[in-house]
Amino acid sequence: MSDNVLRLDKLTKVYKETKAVTDFDLNVKRGHICGLIGPNGAGKTTIMKMTAGLIHPTSGKMEFFGDSSDLKSSRRRMCFMLEAPIIEPQMTAEENMQYIRYAKGVADEKKIAETLDFVGLGNTGKKLAAKFSLGMKQRLGIAMSLLTEPEILVLDEPVNGLDPEGIVEIRHMLKRLSDEKNVTIIISSHILSELAELCSDFAIINHGRLIESFSASELNNKCRTHIAIKQIISTKRQLFLRTGFPSVIIR
Repeated sequence: MSDNVLRLDKLTKVYKETKAVTDFDLNVKRGHICGLIGPNGAGKTTIMKMTAGLIHPTSGKMEFFGDSSDLKSSRRRMCFMLEAPIIEPQMTAEENMQYIRYAKGVADEKKIAETLDFVGLGNTGKKLAAKFSLGMKQRLGIAMSLLTEPEILVLDEPVNGLDPEGIVEIRHMLKRLSDEKNVTIIISSHILSELAELCSDFAIINHGRLIESFSASELNNKCRTHIAIKQIISTKRQLFLRTGFPSVIIR
C-alpha cells in the first residue's frame, strides 16, 4: 500500500485569462496533517474545490489512494468542509447529525452520540445550533463530516474567526483525530502560526503557486534564526530614555 493517499501533479485552474492555480504539486502521506498556508486569494479554496470535484481543473492530475482512474469512487472515502459548515440553525446538534445520517445512509445510529462526544458536543441537549458559538458550529460541522468515517478530511480555514480558546479546541480535536483514528487531514489557513503546532507538513501558496513545502521539523529549524535586541542604558542618556524612546542595538 502506498504511503501517499493524495497526490496533485501540476494542477492548474484558469478562469478566462486569470490563472487561479498554476502547476501546483502536493503529496500527502497517510495519517499526516498537511497545512495549506497562504493569504486570502492565494488559491487554497480553489485547490480544495478541485480536490472535492466541485470545479474541474484546466490541466494536471489528481490521484487519491494511489488511483487516478476513478476519482468519484475515491471521494466516497473522503469528506470536505469548505468555507462555512452547512448547519440547520433551528435544529439541535443531534438533529443535524440525524439529517446527515439519513442523507449519507449511515446505518449505525450510535455513531451520532459517539461522534458528538468526540468533538465535545455531547452535552448540548436541546440547545439549537442557532445559539452555538462559532467554535461550536465549526466542531458540529466537523462532526457531521466524521459521521461517514472518512479516511481523508479536507477543511478550508476551520479556525478562521475563532478566538484563541476556540483555535486550541479545534487543534486538539484534529490532533486526536489523527493520532487515535489515523485520519489524514488537509487544512488551510492564512496564518502559519495557527497551524504550526498541529500540522506535520506544510505547503506555502501564493498567487496560485507552490512557494515552498516542508515538514514540521524543517519549520522548527527555520524558526531558530532570530534577531536579538538589547537595550542600552547609560548615564548620559537617562533623560532621553525617560521620554520613552529607548536606544537599541541589533546583534
